[in-house]
Amino acid sequence: MSPLHDFTTWEPLLRVLRDGNERAAAGHQVAGQISRGAWSVPVRRRSPKPGRASQVEDMRDEFDAVQRVQDALTATGIDGVSFTAAIAPSGTAVLRLLGPSPAVESGVGSPHPGSLLLVEGAFPEPWRRLPDPVPGAAPAPTADLGLLERELRERIPRAIGATDEEIATAEKRLGVALPDELKVLYRVTRASRQDHGDDHAAAEREYDAVGCELFSLDDLYVADVASRPCLWRFAAKEAVVTPPDAAVQGLVGSPGWIAFGDNGGGDRLAVDLTPGPGGHIGQIIILSHEENIGAGLVADSLTELVLRGPRQDRRRRADGPPLVAHVNVRAVPGVEAAAHPGLEVLSIGVWEDEPLSLAPVVGLPRLRTLAAYPGTLADPLEISRLTGLEYLQLCPEDWRVLLDAEAVPRTLLAASVEPRHDADLLPVVDLANEILALWNRPPIIRTRVEGDLGPIGGERG
Repeated sequence: MSPLHDFTTWEPLLRVLRDGNERAAAGHQVAGQISRGAWSVPVRRRSPKPGRASQVEDMRDEFDAVQRVQDALTATGIDGVSFTAAIAPSGTAVLRLLGPSPAVESGVGSPHPGSLLLVEGAFPEPWRRLPDPVPGAAPAPTADLGLLERELRERIPRAIGATDEEIATAEKRLGVALPDELKVLYRVTRASRQDHGDDHAAAEREYDAVGCELFSLDDLYVADVASRPCLWRFAAKEAVVTPPDAAVQGLVGSPGWIAFGDNGGGDRLAVDLTPGPGGHIGQIIILSHEENIGAGLVADSLTELVLRGPRQDRRRRADGPPLVAHVNVRAVPGVEAAAHPGLEVLSIGVWEDEPLSLAPVVGLPRLRTLAAYPGTLADPLEISRLTGLEYLQLCPEDWRVLLDAEAVPRTLLAASVEPRHDADLLPVVDLANEILALWNRPPIIRTRVEGDLGPIGGERG
């Protein structure tokens, strides 16, 4: 038996649930989710003593019980699992484990299934976008190889530089030739920690010399779309926008973005070999770790970065109606107001007026994502008239209408069932499996595990 399906693995957590959740103690079903690095279980945690913050010891029982399950996940090679638990007053416990499925992404802080991957290997449209060619793009006038080398050698005179062979090896690994300014930088310093020896201030001098935490040659990487993974539920709601005079293309990633450093806060600096219409080849851009898409310009060249330091992240906002529209009580006031030929993403949130018709967006050539909050659609069957949808996020009730009418759009690459937070997990899983079956995708596995905790106050030792 897999340790994940052994009742003794879950017994400590079930006891924690019974002790820390009134519904569980009363015999009602509760649900949670545990992954190797995080968990969400419905337990009321003890309040700390007055005058001090919560500490690990205040939650030791929960931590230890979760760790037992996480160890079982690791042992079985599974990233995470959702569960429901029903504990009778007599102590009889029924646990239902849900997952995994290679066709379902992880949920976000919820036991409910994440996005359903209906077409294996498919990516959202922004993650399929390649850079546009920019004829006539050239290096910035500030790029000066001689000046760059002299300045770097003066600032870090004892640095050990890379050989031509080491640079060639890095280029072969990356599959792209390093731009001349980046070669100059690594011929001055290969930024290897092993070279620093006992000189603990060496890395700091390199930071001051260049304006960022340098990667070694072995750690250089191409910041393409694969380096910026994102769950479908977020990625499908992004859009690539590059204004006509933008210095940087508004991409997720590019085969011409060579990441060479970090600003010390998790944002990556890269040399840009595929600039926007208003940019320069070899300009320095920054990729925020808090964003899924796009980059900002911080210097027109590596020479400028070294001599003047990074400028404030500069981005050009696009004119015209947005490609991503949020219809809700505080933003766009209706579907008709959101409709225009370039619309790619329509997200309908909390809405206090009458339910909305999708008629204004029928026939829009680029609409690929629709997300609708429960109760906001006047007629869910209007979705069948949206012929280019790739991603659809609906509540269970709206999915039920489409399934019963055999009207689920077959253009979908991924989908999401978004129930209310207190919805019963098991029917949601059944609905998700029904959708997956339309594409012959692997279902979410349901495993029943039973055991006995004994009555409250009389637990076994």
